[in-house]
Formats: sequence, structure tokens, C-alpha cells
Amino acid sequence: MLTRAHRLTSSRLYAPTIRHGERAGTRTLVVHLAAPAPSGASADPVQPVVGFVVSKAVGGAVVRNQVKRRLRHLARERLTSLPGSAVLVVRALPAAATASSAELGADLDRALDRALDRALGRVRQRSAARGTR
Repeated sequence: MLTRAHRLTSSRLYAPTIRHGERAGTRTLVVHLAAPAPSGASADPVQPVVGFVVSKAVGGAVVRNQVKRRLRHLARERLTSLPGSAVLVVRALPAAATASSAELGADLDRALDRALDRALGRVRQRSAARGTR
């Protein structure tokens, strides 16, 4: 289970992460990853936080909660691979309802690797642009 410190509880971080974060998808889920710049505000996370979006399209309440529990467990195991103040939103697709935990884990790894590669690529581009000025 994710500790409270690693859960995305602030609704104000969901929308910017989904809109402006790096997105990568698979058959069962879509991840949105944002590494916000430190602003000094106490509400901004200082460690990685993870939030989940599981809509009614995935299934009934029991199925949605099962999917959320499995995703929480899988995300906890992958926290160390996230940058310090990263915000990760995992959105489950309808196929997640019938996927095994192993399939969800493989899809989460694949999507997270792609999102991290894109995010790190942007950071490198920004650093290179600043160095040439």
C-alpha cells in the first residue's frame, strides 16, 4: 500500500499533470508524469506522489476498487524509479479490469519507462539551451 505521503491527495495537481505532463500509454493504462519545478510552496510535493483515475468505464465499484488496489501496490514498488518531486497520475483503461497483476505491472513499467525517457529528454534539452545562451 502507498503511504499517505506518497499519495496524490490534492486535486490541484491532477489537472496540470494530465494536461502538461509526459504521457505514455499501453493497452491497460495511461500514465502522466510531471516533475514540477520547486516553487517553495509548502503544498508542492518534495517526494514522488502518485494518483489514480479509474472511471466507471472500467467496471462497477468492486472492479474499480480492485484495479485501484492492484495499481497502488504496483506503484509503491516503483516509487524509487521516480525523480524527487515527480507527480504521477495513472489512468486505468477498461482493459485493466480483466488484466492480471503481472500484465498491469508490465504495462506500468513500459509506460513509466517511456514517460521518464521523455521527461528526462526535455530536462536535457532545457539544460543544453541554457548552456548555449
